[in-house]
Amino acid sequence: MIRLGRIVCCAVLLLAALPDSAFAQKSVADVLGRPATPEGQLKTYLEELMLFSYVENSYVWNLGKSGRGDVNELRFYDHDAGYTFNALEFSVKKDPSERYRLGYGVVLTAGVDSQKNHSLGIFRDRDDQGPFFRNTEKIDLPEAYASYLVPMGNGLTVKAGKWATLIGYEVYESPKNLNFSRSFLYTLGTPYTHTGLLVTYPVAPWFSVTAGFTNGWDNADNNNGYLRPIGSFAFTPSDKLSATVSYLFGPEQNRDQMRGRDINNRWVVDTTIVYTGIDRVTLSVNFDFAGEENDPALVAVGRRNANSSWGGIAGYVGYDWTKALRTVLRLEYFYDPQGVRSSETVPAGKNVDLFEVTATAEYKIWRGLVGRLEFRHDEANRKAFSLQGNPPAATASAQNTITLAVYYSFF
Repeated sequence: MIRLGRIVCCAVLLLAALPDSAFAQKSVADVLGRPATPEGQLKTYLEELMLFSYVENSYVWNLGKSGRGDVNELRFYDHDAGYTFNALEFSVKKDPSERYRLGYGVVLTAGVDSQKNHSLGIFRDRDDQGPFFRNTEKIDLPEAYASYLVPMGNGLTVKAGKWATLIGYEVYESPKNLNFSRSFLYTLGTPYTHTGLLVTYPVAPWFSVTAGFTNGWDNADNNNGYLRPIGSFAFTPSDKLSATVSYLFGPEQNRDQMRGRDINNRWVVDTTIVYTGIDRVTLSVNFDFAGEENDPALVAVGRRNANSSWGGIAGYVGYDWTKALRTVLRLEYFYDPQGVRSSETVPAGKNVDLFEVTATAEYKIWRGLVGRLEFRHDEANRKAFSLQGNPPAATASAQNTITLAVYYSFF
């Protein structure tokens, strides 16, 4: 506690010397103090160039016993039972526009969170897997892409490179999420980033379609030579209601894992709905259905029917008590009937149901300095937490954690 207090005090004193900042991204024009273009006129290049940067630290207490090496094995992003330097990020992005049709984005990160975000082939090899990521660099390039607005119809946007997944409600950048800890849906059930090509077309002001292909789930290199189709349908009937249905389909296994001429596909369908039509309230729901043919984890244990499936649902309720104080409650159920996504702690082939409730209080302390206090309760239908012994085995069917996190948003 004394060490944590010193860290927080030093952070506050250091940030006091920094310029004022917002709680979200800023344009370069805003940072330089340039006057805004009058409404109805095309924005300048510097107004379209957006910056986002933050630094985040956290302290996690597991009220029971954490797993090997102080790891909460099914929660990669908050695994240390103690102080963690989570992330330092700098992001520059420009969306293509009618005036400046070329767009691009580059995101650089450092810290423990970076170890979890890596795509295979960029700072991570196949022999370095979770939950420890011991040999993985604590730096990452989660996004690096170029885009172009083609003057066709309502405007066709083409995007190529590496980019954050279309799938899911939560993202790899913690300050952009309602809670500090990530859901099981994000951590276990869906990809983080993709390398490939996307095209987006606004069919109507309230409906747009995105389609393309990728090298796979968190895969910068193409491990089997197949391209995986990806896409989404975005509905925005009003500025207070949005619904997005996203999909990804294709083989993720290496060629030597496929049986003969069979192509073993993995698929996921994700739906996210967000409603902000009630004053001070944010309501969100995210649910997934996913599966894989001849899952290698089940083949390895000799299952005759080696097809796997998983998915779940997470609901979020956020309330802004003041401009500075927000509370968020997340309820989640994640099903893993063959145990393939929970295999860090439960042998593949066994049914696993995961439940969690997370309560987060967020307070904007000063300028861009934000503190979060979070309590999370995880529960499973079988022992799935706290690996102990040799060989290691799960020893608990529930765990409770308390987290204190602080981040500073520069832009």
